[in-house]
Amino acid sequence: MGATVRVYGLLLAAGFRRQATYRLAALSGLVANVTFGLLKVAVLFAAVRAAGGEVGGYDRGQMGTYIWLSQAMLGSVNFWGGSDIAERIKDGQVTVDFLRPLDVQAATITTEVGQALFAFVPRGIPQLLIGMVVVDMTWPGSVAVWVLAVVGLLLAVVISAATVYLVAAVGFWLVETRGVQLVYMVVSGFLAGLFVPIGLFPGWLELLAHATPFPSMLMYPVDMLAGQVDAAGAVGLVGVQVGWLVGVGGLGALLTRAGRHRLEIQGG
Repeated sequence: MGATVRVYGLLLAAGFRRQATYRLAALSGLVANVTFGLLKVAVLFAAVRAAGGEVGGYDRGQMGTYIWLSQAMLGSVNFWGGSDIAERIKDGQVTVDFLRPLDVQAATITTEVGQALFAFVPRGIPQLLIGMVVVDMTWPGSVAVWVLAVVGLLLAVVISAATVYLVAAVGFWLVETRGVQLVYMVVSGFLAGLFVPIGLFPGWLELLAHATPFPSMLMYPVDMLAGQVDAAGAVGLVGVQVGWLVGVGGLGALLTRAGRHRLEIQGG
């Protein structure tokens, strides 16, 4: 057990170090995210003013937190759907992964999470600091909510990696998965609340969003840190995230076993 934990710890660190080599990409991502963050400030703050100081349950400070935290999470939450494992499945190199004494799904997700965690350093934290200078931001008044929100942020990253793994796993049955990745990119960011809080959606669309794992990747931790929920509400949101992680992870395990069986049948 201890050796297994150590191996996955090394994979997490390896993913972190790997992403750390792309410093220029991190800088360009920071500039792009800050630019779009300022545009969202202009649009959404205008909506708050037009609505008399609050829209969809968000006042100016909470909207500021939503804008800059959602932008800060962009480098760590995969909304574009691409992954290394998708390419390895496509070109057949995943057969080598199956020969290793590690669970392919768990190893892939762990490495992806390591890469995602690095993005918080050069992109996420600087964006939050810039946001705090530019606008007022509301934060939780309870230590318990802070702790739950940090847990929620980590769960958001893991759920994202696990869901993107599902997109890649479809490659066991499809020759090309770029179409699936494109659909994922369009749907995931929108239903996660990347463009506007899902509280601003029409009722039916908000219900549809909550019926998917996407709000767990962004909206739920943002709402916790924006003071939209109390400690009890934060516990509920974290519980929903855990439920989605179990569900997505379980489905990924089923697809992995089925995909491996398909490879063995086809390849002998």
